[in-house]
Amino acid sequence: MSQTSPAPWTQSKPTAVLVLADGTVIEGRGAGATGVAEAEVCFNTAITGYQEILTDPSYAGQIVTFTFPHIGNVGANAEDVETLDMTGPGGVAGAIFKMPITNPSNYRSVVHFDAWLKDRNIIALCDIDTRALTAHIRESGLANAVIAHDPDGQFDIDALKAQAAKWAGLEGMDLAPSVTSSDTNEWTEEPWVWDAGYSDNEDFTYHVVAMDFGVKRNILRLFSGLDCKVTVVPATATAEDILGLKPDGIFLSNGPGDPAATGEYSVAQIRKLVDSGLPVFGICLGHQMLALALGAQTMKMHQGHHGANHPVKDHTTGKVEIVSMNHGFAVDSDSLPAGVEETHVSLFDGTNCGLRLAGKPVFSVQHHPEASPGPQDSHYLFRRFLNLIKTAKGEELFDERA
Repeated sequence: MSQTSPAPWTQSKPTAVLVLADGTVIEGRGAGATGVAEAEVCFNTAITGYQEILTDPSYAGQIVTFTFPHIGNVGANAEDVETLDMTGPGGVAGAIFKMPITNPSNYRSVVHFDAWLKDRNIIALCDIDTRALTAHIRESGLANAVIAHDPDGQFDIDALKAQAAKWAGLEGMDLAPSVTSSDTNEWTEEPWVWDAGYSDNEDFTYHVVAMDFGVKRNILRLFSGLDCKVTVVPATATAEDILGLKPDGIFLSNGPGDPAATGEYSVAQIRKLVDSGLPVFGICLGHQMLALALGAQTMKMHQGHHGANHPVKDHTTGKVEIVSMNHGFAVDSDSLPAGVEETHVSLFDGTNCGLRLAGKPVFSVQHHPEASPGPQDSHYLFRRFLNLIKTAKGEELFDERA
């Protein structure tokens, strides 16, 4: 595929629009796929990793506004895709950029970013004031919207306004079925190494079963890098299915949508997994559904947390780490029942970012410790989980901070 792509923003007529449910209309230049998509608009403050962000299945049902202005400068490649499905969208419904997509200038680039967006059917809008849109979201909250791209600039604005106003939004929406694995499979790929790429690990010591609610590849790689064979099972797998695989530990993955909706079929299974006595570790949506299984409640956030520069405090160590975040729902700290301890908290707004169950090898975090994209401050959480497995086996423990 060519490294260059025609520039849709060279036309003078607006070729893409964002229409919010409140009637706000934002005009700009279209990029990526053509068509119309309805979704929730959020903003992400990361300055790197746009490809990982746009392929994070946790963004299903959302349009991502990038606050960093220059997107596209490192192009795109197959190595930085985070969804398990390498070809399908798997993540966002749309993307919004301040500047026109720049031509790639990076040795790892394989394809122009605009062409990559087209291949994954992601509609993009550029050449708008992203600061104003971000301020609007911060003041008014996450917005339901419709994004549309037509190279001819033909839009029925009244119809788009009606569509945006009618869309029900993410509350009550179970999106895990749209991004989960269709069947059970094994994962062996290890973390990326500079100038060498990825390699497979087939010499395993431990076995982790991952419930896939929209899991990211780098989460699975980090397990593999710690000598774990990972068996990935669909979101609808039962506790009996999982326990029948004889795991040493169970992982509850990230994913999109309302945890209460996904929890209608998964929470009862998670309760059984907790009761099994095996180590359990959850991230993002997995964290929220573990909280529901333990008797807590979740809530919709005003603007959510999306970025790679969020400060979180680990109460178990007293240390502050900078983490990646991607969530529009949160666990209500006030609803945590007796025996469930809050372990991590956001230093931006004080919301819950982690919990553990007293007396059992069960814990979870709201943020994304796999760091794709983002800092690696939280990689220790994977070693913390493996230490629970090692403890059960009577083995010498890892240094969590090694």
